[in-house]
Amino acid sequence: MKKLIVMLLLMGVAVTTMAQQIAVVFESGSMRTCSTLLQAVRNATDGCVIYLPAGGFQIGDTVRINHRVSIIGLNHKAKSENADGMTTISGNLFFDEGSSGSVVMGCYISGNIKIGYDEKPVHNIFARYCNMNAVEVMSNVCTGTTINQCYIRNACNFNGAPAYITNNVMNGTNGLNGGFFDHNIVVSGTTYADNSTVSNNIFISASHGGSNCVTRKNMQKDSSWGDDCKVISDEWSEVFFKPDYGISSNSDFRFKEKYQDCDLGIYGGVTKFETEALPPVPYVQAKEVPESTDFDGMLNVKLTVKEGSK
Repeated sequence: MKKLIVMLLLMGVAVTTMAQQIAVVFESGSMRTCSTLLQAVRNATDGCVIYLPAGGFQIGDTVRINHRVSIIGLNHKAKSENADGMTTISGNLFFDEGSSGSVVMGCYISGNIKIGYDEKPVHNIFARYCNMNAVEVMSNVCTGTTINQCYIRNACNFNGAPAYITNNVMNGTNGLNGGFFDHNIVVSGTTYADNSTVSNNIFISASHGGSNCVTRKNMQKDSSWGDDCKVISDEWSEVFFKPDYGISSNSDFRFKEKYQDCDLGIYGGVTKFETEALPPVPYVQAKEVPESTDFDGMLNVKLTVKEGSK
């Protein structure tokens, strides 16, 4: 509750000053504001939450995240219930030693999420409700990476590490070893996995490779993912409402009536894809900002605020 109150206060400041302010909330409940993402990362300590408002934020490749932090944006796409728009991070996010347990949510990331760049162990990095270029796990000593309900525009590389990849719209995956690949829609590319569970996915235009995998109930145009693969002859436009082969949040991968009994793809499983999902922070549904102050010099701003998904 304390973090939500801080965020509401911050949004009020942002409306008043018309400036982008990043809130860094510490585990103690104290807060400081920063004007750049670089400054926010450098001021963060273990357990900090970095709240990014709508807008664009630059981060360079020399910036390393070496504390357990949560980076929370407002949304990864412009069209949503959030009247303030989307949060964009330009660059790569590097999670180095000391950052185990970090979280990224609600951001459009132009680059990659890079985990264990110096090949030191970094565990349990979690990304949800993001649109990113790719995930790169730099060493097989990095475990517990979890990617859920994201749009991933290019192939991920796990370099022999285990990971949990669920309910994403994505391109191919390389080097997954001992992982769990479930309820994804793979638009293109090759999925290489060893010693992993590959189940309930939909492979639209994709190939695969690897060894010793448990494969169950995948859907594609042939049965190469196992004897219980659901093979379809229909065009994908007859399966989904609006398939998009370019990894776009404008796509609509809900099943048409003929396939609605299938517990496959992003809308199935335990962590089902939420089409309008937003991070668990307050966001502005609607706002009225007058062009001038009243007779008392006050700017009477009206906000309709709602808390995002849990």
